[in-house]
Amino acid sequence: MGRKSDARGEEVTVSDLKGIYALWYREVKVFQRERSRVVSSIINPLLWLLIIGGGLGSVLSFGGVNYQSFIYPGVLVQAALFSAVFFGVYIVWDKKIDFLKEVLVSPMSRTSIFIGKILGGSTDTLLQSFILLIVGYLFEATGILTGITFSLLSVALSIVFLVMTTIGLVSIGLIIGSQMESPEGFQLVVSFLIFPMFFLSGALFPIENLPGWLSPFVMFNPATYSVDGLRGTLVGLNRFSLGLDFLVITAFSVVMILIGTYAFRKMRL
Repeated sequence: MGRKSDARGEEVTVSDLKGIYALWYREVKVFQRERSRVVSSIINPLLWLLIIGGGLGSVLSFGGVNYQSFIYPGVLVQAALFSAVFFGVYIVWDKKIDFLKEVLVSPMSRTSIFIGKILGGSTDTLLQSFILLIVGYLFEATGILTGITFSLLSVALSIVFLVMTTIGLVSIGLIIGSQMESPEGFQLVVSFLIFPMFFLSGALFPIENLPGWLSPFVMFNPATYSVDGLRGTLVGLNRFSLGLDFLVITAFSVVMILIGTYAFRKMRL
């Protein structure tokens, strides 16, 4: 009684479901207590939007939209990218303080632990994204941003893109964290990953007419399709169809979940 079989043949028990909820709740409580983390995750994207966007916006515009509005979707992805991937460092700390060993003593499977961590990290990141959406709406209402559409449909589609993007990015952070032994090593590896992902996502520039050597890096970057989808939804400027953007982001998230599940099963404590 109380058991269900997942697609991989493992049994998901009621204890697993309770454990997933407990891990999710723990991460949310940690997030609520780390107010400095919340503030910094909001302030940094706003600095990009106001300073970089405002400075270059005085001389640049794309598709009839000022530069600040053009990079706003990219700023949303930037906040999700940095927060979600860096969430993986908590796995490293959990291993150092033996928290994971205590969790593994319970009847929970490693797959369930991974799912609980994904839900916790995604919730933290999405809360930050929602705050930035609210700030964007206020900026649009006061005239700081122009040309951005904040309708029920555009906001709903933006949330869908952010949810799928966040799940994939949190999974990347957890995959890296599961293989690292120190927070310093984790931060070094992640820095080499997230900065190229951000700068090569089209967040700061149009991806049309790119140099031949740069185009493949941009096109194979999953963050490109997240930025494009959000820009198409909020600003109306997108290179690809929203359906293709969503398909790529969904496929990316599914692949990362599968790899992360395998990485957690092979993780050494």
